[in-house]
Order: sequence, then C-alpha cells, then structure tokens
Amino acid sequence: MVGWLAGVVLWPVRMLNPEWVVAMRYINLFGMAVALLAAVALLLVLPDVADRDRPQMINRHLTKLGQFRSRVSRFIGFEEAYLKICVVTLLISTANVLAQAAPSNVVKYHATINDVKYVYASVAPVARLKPGDILDTNTLDCFGNAIKKPGDTLSMSKGDNPLTGPFYIEGAEPGDTLAVKILDLEVDGDQGVGAFAPGFGALNETNYTPMLHPPLPEKIWFYPIDHANNTATFQALDSKFSVKIPLHPFFGCIGVAPSAGEARSSIVPAEFGGNMDSPEASVGNTVYFPVNVAGGLLYMGDGHAAMGDGEVAGTAIEVPLRARVQLNLIKGQKINWPRFENDDAIMTVGAYRPLDDCVRIAFTELVGWIHQDYGLSELDAYELLSKVAKIHLNEMVDPNYVVVASIEKKFLPPKKK
Repeated sequence: MVGWLAGVVLWPVRMLNPEWVVAMRYINLFGMAVALLAAVALLLVLPDVADRDRPQMINRHLTKLGQFRSRVSRFIGFEEAYLKICVVTLLISTANVLAQAAPSNVVKYHATINDVKYVYASVAPVARLKPGDILDTNTLDCFGNAIKKPGDTLSMSKGDNPLTGPFYIEGAEPGDTLAVKILDLEVDGDQGVGAFAPGFGALNETNYTPMLHPPLPEKIWFYPIDHANNTATFQALDSKFSVKIPLHPFFGCIGVAPSAGEARSSIVPAEFGGNMDSPEASVGNTVYFPVNVAGGLLYMGDGHAAMGDGEVAGTAIEVPLRARVQLNLIKGQKINWPRFENDDAIMTVGAYRPLDDCVRIAFTELVGWIHQDYGLSELDAYELLSKVAKIHLNEMVDPNYVVVASIEKKFLPPKKK
C-alpha cells in the first residue's frame, strides 16, 4: 500500500519530470514487497493455523492480491503492474516453500544407569546429529537415581555425576565452536535429593583443604517436587521448619571431550565445560564450547532443580531431567573456554583454583569476546567491565571453582557484522 499510495499521490509530479518515473517504480515495488512479506509472515506464525492449512490460506490471499494487482495496473500502468506481479510471484513461491518446509530433525536417546559415563573422553558416541538437529534425551541425577527413601546411603550410588552421551556432531572439527541452545528442561520425577558427605563441601575438610577436626557426618534431605506450582520443599531434619523453593532446572554437568586424548572425571569443571554447576545452563540460554576432537562429543548430566550460589554444602536439589537442546556449529571460530549467551547478556566461564585466578580467566575471556565481536579495544572493554560487569560464583566445592562473568548487551555497541 505504501508504494501504491505514493504512486497515486505523486502521479502529477511524474508527468512534470519523467526522470522520476524510474524512482516511483522502485518505490511502488518496495511498498508491495513490504506489504506482502508482512502478510506472509503473519500467516506463517499464526499459532492457531495448522501447517497443512497454511498453503490453502496463502492461496485465498493470492486471490485477493490478484484483485489488488488489477486495480493497481489501472492506476500506474501496465509496465509497473507487470514488474510488481513478477516480484509478488517470486515472494509467494518462497512463502509456499517456507510454509511446507520440514521442521528440524529430532534425534531421541534414552539413557539408563547401564550406559552412562563417568568421564569426559573420546569414546564411541551413543548417537550422531547434524548441525541444526534437536536432541531429545534424559539425564540421571548425580547419584544415578539410586537415593530414593530415608535410610538409603550415598554408598548405593555407582559413581558421581553419571553422564548421558557422548553425542557426535557431524562436521565438528578442532578449531570450531559448538553451540548448544537449551530449548526445554523438565524435572523427571517427583522428588529431589540433597546431601553432604565427609570430605566434600565448602565448609568441610577435604583432600585439598585438610583440617584436624573430624569430618562432618553424612546427611541426606529429600525435596518433594510440586510441578503445578513449580516449587520444591525443604524440610529441616532437626526441626519442623519447612519452606518452598522456586524451581530453576539446569544442567550441573555439560561439556565436550577434552583435547589430546585426555579423560577427565565427571566431577571436574575445566576448559571443556564439565561439572560447571552453572544455573546459566538453563532454558533460553545458548552454551558455547570449544571443539577439541572430531565430532565434539557432547555430554550432559547432573540435573539440578535449584541451587544456591557457591553450592556450599556440595549438592543442589539433585534431580533427573528430560531435556531438549538444539546443536549448531560455528565453523572456524575458536574459543578457549565455555561461554553463555541469551538475548540480554553475554557470559564467560572461569574454572580453576584459587578463586582469584578463576575470576581472572572469566574476565580475560569476556574482554576478548567484547573486543572480537563488538569492536571495543581491549582496554576500553576492561574499563567498561569495571563499571557494569557482574560476577556469579557458581560453585566452590569441586576440584576447580567456577565463576561466570557477564555484561548486559544494553551496555555494548552493536555487534560487528
């Protein structure tokens, strides 16, 4: 309509200056194209229109568009109408292709305690996916779903943090970046588990922080899950106190095979990801990993329903998960550490001991990301982060501590093309 109205309003001007005829043709073409694209877009995204009905709806609108073209030709001449018809025909053909396009391929895989892994390593994949595929799978809790009732003990677990995978991504090569968009996470059960054990926890004696006092005793808490209200309930063991905790499901473990043939324990977070215990590994966020081996070899596990900063007692609300993630590759882009991104922020991971080096890794990576993708000099990025950055202490109980540094995109210049 924009182009058509412009043509009608400026028709007398065209008669005075023939050189404007060409300009008016392009204005008309542009207006028609914008109007058609908007109409087709609305048809394609209408939630109450089934895919099979979209071509018929588009055809009904084609009839109306044909009538509209006839009116246009009477006003602005045969040649301009003919050009518009060509453009409209091309756009309609494209729209029909989009309307009938097949959805992303979905690869389903179901993990059991008999096929999980306890290391990140280069081993035979359980499934292969192509870039763009969606993975529909499940994970066990950090105890292998072994702790179910009062009286159960941690010794019943076959190992810590059983991992689902690995998954081979076709075309992934060292030097690429694997992008994992988390589409959906659901707690797969009606109960979560929390515990602390001798030799593990921020306030306990450990192998890395030995102390003379006796270790704290093993304790286990059970957390009923209310799916309708999206909460879990903490019940004190030594009193009648209870409180509801909002659910925020995320992967405690998600990572890829390390480089150089290394095999790393499922409790370790490092450059390959791993046991990052990052609430950022949740729905709506994309996680980026460096590809270290052919196929990437993606692992995931250690589902959490909720967790406090630091995970100080050593566990979150540990749960199995049902998960859907979409996998993509960024060819030829090498990163050194995992990253997170959503619509509002970019986030970088540091995993090491002591904690100050962990923070330095995260911020060095964030400075580099801003410099590379947003064009600020490294020193300008460094100064800006000193004013608006955020730090999240994810955990301080594992062999390496984990910090995520972030900056909101509203503080950044437009991303480089």
